[in-house]
Amino acid sequence: MKAILLAGGRGERLRPLTLTLPKCLAPVLGRPLLDYWWPFCRRAGIDEVLINVSHHHDQVLDYLARRGDDRPRVTVVHETAPRGTAGTVLAERRFVDADESFWILYSDNLVELDVMDVLDLHARHDGPVTLGLFRTPDPRSSGIVTTAPDGRVTAFVEKPEHPVGDLANAGLYLARHSLLDELASTPMPADGILDFGLHVFPRLVGRARAVAITGFLADVGSLERLAAAERAWQAHSHEGPRT
Repeated sequence: MKAILLAGGRGERLRPLTLTLPKCLAPVLGRPLLDYWWPFCRRAGIDEVLINVSHHHDQVLDYLARRGDDRPRVTVVHETAPRGTAGTVLAERRFVDADESFWILYSDNLVELDVMDVLDLHARHDGPVTLGLFRTPDPRSSGIVTTAPDGRVTAFVEKPEHPVGDLANAGLYLARHSLLDELASTPMPADGILDFGLHVFPRLVGRARAVAITGFLADVGSLERLAAAERAWQAHSHEGPRT
């Protein structure tokens, strides 16, 4: 199975780290963030990955060369202009055009997850996408999802002022090929940045499915959240810094 691992953007909230590093190589307890994604890929049956990188993409190539074969096959795309999460998937659809299902993953999360619930739900419906959800401590900063008992998404609101719950978009989707056609038919914003939470998922209410995932997930998109994620990971795994 293939995955698109979204790593675009310049990582402004992770500066000064990202002045000299791509955000997907930000150090987490002394290891590049990408190191934590390869075990997830193995558990999810992912053997081929496309990563979009906006700057310092040469460092990602060097990192992959050093990692050798202890990872999936990886294609790196240098993204010279912002496209948005959905815009990148649409622009790189040829990578997954021959696949019935594929993963879409947000690289700026630190994860150790059980994906069986996502796989099981995905097998029980024919909609365009299955979303992984998690319980967020800050619903106003997330895409909040409500679902029916069968997992059908009944509402999706990005960063609501008045959240109706705490089940949030985890940035982990198992998509069908039909999602690519949905992206192509979604009106492109004037700035050319097409976002799943803002522009796509609200259109898929009633057709997408979603399920809460089990395991560890922490956003590392800012220096404060990176520090919090490191503390939480140590508590989760009893793992100390590595050199």
